[in-house]
Amino acid sequence: MTQFSNEPSFRESVNLSVDKAMTAMNLDPGIAQAIKACNAVLQVQFPVKIRGKVEVFTGWRATHSTHRLPSKGGIRYAPYADQDEVEALAALMTYKCAIVDVPFGGSKGALMIDPSLYNREELELITRRFTLELVRKGFLSPSTNVPAPDVGTGQREMAWIADTYKHLHPEDINYIACVTGKPVHHGGIQGRVEATGRGVQFAVQEFFRHSADVKMAHMEGELDGKTCIVQGLGNVGYHATKFLSEENGVKITAVIEHDGALISDDGINIEDLYQHITEHRTIKNFPAARFEENGKAVLEKECDILIPAALESQINLENADRIKTKLIVEAANGPVTFGADEILTKKGVVIIPDAYANAGGVTVSYFEWIRNISHIRFGRMQKRHDELRGHQMAAMLEEATGSRVSESMRNNITRGADELDLVRSGLDDTMRLAYQQIRNTLESEKNVHDLRTACYVASITKITRSYLDIGVF
Repeated sequence: MTQFSNEPSFRESVNLSVDKAMTAMNLDPGIAQAIKACNAVLQVQFPVKIRGKVEVFTGWRATHSTHRLPSKGGIRYAPYADQDEVEALAALMTYKCAIVDVPFGGSKGALMIDPSLYNREELELITRRFTLELVRKGFLSPSTNVPAPDVGTGQREMAWIADTYKHLHPEDINYIACVTGKPVHHGGIQGRVEATGRGVQFAVQEFFRHSADVKMAHMEGELDGKTCIVQGLGNVGYHATKFLSEENGVKITAVIEHDGALISDDGINIEDLYQHITEHRTIKNFPAARFEENGKAVLEKECDILIPAALESQINLENADRIKTKLIVEAANGPVTFGADEILTKKGVVIIPDAYANAGGVTVSYFEWIRNISHIRFGRMQKRHDELRGHQMAAMLEEATGSRVSESMRNNITRGADELDLVRSGLDDTMRLAYQQIRNTLESEKNVHDLRTACYVASITKITRSYLDIGVF
C-alpha cells in the first residue's frame, strides 16, 4: 500500500478513529485498551510444490475480538498483504459487526500471493494447504472463526476451504458453516455475491431519506439525477453503481480503474462497461466514454457522490484538498486516511464510513451462517403458506368489491417470498436501522460531530455493554 511518510498507516488510522470516539465517550482508559487489543494473531509459512519447484507462502489470521463467537472476517490474496493490515482489518470487522448488530467478533486473514500468477489447480493446492494450517492451529471452524471472500478470493476459494475442513472434521455436522460466501449449490445463500454492493446502495438510499443529512452534504432533493464517480469496478463497485444507476437514477460520470479512468458527463452504462472489461480485460477503448490515463486524478473531478471501492488510503493528505465531491461513501475498507478525513470534514464533505457502508457483506454472511447452522433454506416452510393466504386475500377483495382483481395485482398479492427476497429484505432492514442508530448518536452526543465518530461510538457502546454483561470488566 502507498503510504505518505507524514501520515499514519491504515492500522494507525483505524486506531486514531477509535481513540477519537472513545475520547468523545469519555470511556475508561482500561476498558478502551481492552477493546482495542487484538486477541490473537497467527502467522504461518508453508511449502507447496508448484511446477516442479517448492515455493514457501506466508499467511496470517488475526482474531481481534471474541466477545461474540464466531469471529468473522474475510481472507484476501494479495502480494502487498502484511500482518499490520490484517490486524487493522480484523479490528474494523469487530466494530462493523457491532454497528449492524451481527453477533460476531472480528477477524481477518490474508495470504501474501499474487493470484494472477497461478492457474486454477495451483491456487487450489495453495488454498487447501493454507486451510490445513488454519484448522490445525484453531483459526478456522464453524463455532470459533469463520472466513469469507475478500480481495483476490471468491466463491471458488471458499468452496475449497469448506471441502478441506469437511475432510479434516467429518464428524462436524455443521462443517458447511466453517466459511461463508460459498457457491449457492455448495451451501451458499442467494444474494451473497452482490451483498456488499447492495448494502452500499441501501446505505445511500437511507442517507437520502433524511433531508437534514442531505442538506448537511450541501445537496437537496432525491437520489435520482445525482452524479457519481466510482473508483474500482470489482465486485463491490460494480454492484453498487449498477444498482444505484439502474434502480435509483444515479448518473455514473466516471469510473476509475487500475489502468486509467473513463469519463462521460452523460453517464456511463455500468453493465455495458462491465461486459467490455470481462471481454477485453481493460477499460481502454470503451466506446461510450473518454479515456483518461491518470486515473487517480479523476478522484478530484466534481460530483455529488464519490464511491472509493478499491484499496486503502486512496484519499490522503496529498489529494484531500482537491476532492470536490459532496458525499463520500466508503465502499472499500479504509480508503480515506485519518488526516484526509479531518481535512474533508472541515471542508464540509460528508463521509459515510466503511464500518457501516460496506457492512452488507458480513450481514448476508451472517444470514448464510444461520442458514447453514439451521440446515434449511430460508422460505422453505412458509412460502406456500404465504401464497395461499395471498390467494385468500385476493378472493376476499373480489367478493367485497364485486370486481375482479387484475392479473398483475393478483400475482403481487399471491407471490410468496423466496430466499433472495428475504435476504434483500433483511439486508435493507439492517442497513436502515444501523444508519438510524448512527445519526441518533450524532444528534444525542455533544462531543460527536461526524458520521464516522458517531459510527464508532455506537459500535463501541454495544461492545462495552457486551463485555460488562459477561463480567469481563
